[in-house]
Amino acid sequence: MIERVCFLVQRATIAVFVSAIVLTVTPSSAQIPLDAAHDSGQSVTAAYEGWFKRPDGSIALLVGYFNRNLKQVLDIPIGPDNRIEPGGPDRGQPTHFLTRRQWGVFAIDVPADFGDKNLIWTITANGKTTSVPMGLNPLYEVTPFREAAQGNTPPVLRFEPQGAPFQGPPHGFAQTLTATTAEPLTLTLWASDDEVVDPDRRGRKTGVTIVWSQYRGPGPVTFTVPRPAVAPPDGKATTTATFSAPGDYVLRAQANDVSGEGGGGFQCCWTNAHIKVTVNPAR
Repeated sequence: MIERVCFLVQRATIAVFVSAIVLTVTPSSAQIPLDAAHDSGQSVTAAYEGWFKRPDGSIALLVGYFNRNLKQVLDIPIGPDNRIEPGGPDRGQPTHFLTRRQWGVFAIDVPADFGDKNLIWTITANGKTTSVPMGLNPLYEVTPFREAAQGNTPPVLRFEPQGAPFQGPPHGFAQTLTATTAEPLTLTLWASDDEVVDPDRRGRKTGVTIVWSQYRGPGPVTFTVPRPAVAPPDGKATTTATFSAPGDYVLRAQANDVSGEGGGGFQCCWTNAHIKVTVNPAR
C-alpha cells in the first residue's frame, strides 16, 4: 500500500510537470492548450514526458506532442519550424503531426554526462511558435518499461514470427522496407502482452491494440486498416500501406495494452516502433 501511494504521488508530480511544459510557449503564441479547441489553425506543442534508463544503462528523453487541432493534420519539415537544439535541428522528431495528444512517439539518446543541460524542441504551426525544454531533472525520471505499482510491462512487437522483440519507446528502426508508389505494401507484425491489469481497470477488455500511422514522409500514406485486429493465438496483425510519392518514409506502429493511451498517465505501458520505408517511383 505504501508503495502504491508513493507511486501515485510520483505520477501526480509527472502529470503536473507535463502540464506545465505544454504551457511553455514563446510570446508569439497567443493561445494556450486550455483555450477552446478548434478544427484547425491551432498550435502544435512538444510534450516532454520525462527521461529514462534503457535496459543497457543508456539514458534517453521520452517525447510526444500535442496537436491542438481537432481535424488538421500537419506536415512540418525539419528546419526552422521544427527543430531541436543544440545538436539538431534533426533529433529524430516527427514531421507528420496527427491530431490531439500523441504519447512517447520518439526518444532522444543523451550522454551519461548530460548533467543539467537541456534540449529545446521548437515547433511553428499555423504561425504559432512553441518551445519546450527537456532535461534530466531527477523529479522527471520515468519507467516506461515497467509500471512500478502493479508490475505491468509494455506489449512486445515482433516483425518476424521469431524476430527480435521491440518493447517500450522506439530505439532505431524495427524494420527497413522498400516499396513502390501506388502499390500497396504489406505490413505484418506479431504482438503479445503480459496481461497484467491494474485493479482500478478490472472489467476492461484485455489484449493488445495496434495503430499504424505516418511519422515522416514527402507525401500522404494510406492504410487499408489503420487499426488491424490482433489474431489469436500468435498475435498476428496485418495491414497494407500505399504511398503517394517516392522518397524516404518512417511509419509508426503503436501497441497499447489495457492501460490505454499514454498508460493512463503512468508513462507506461505502451510500445512504439518505427519502420523505415524507401519508396521508389512506379515504373
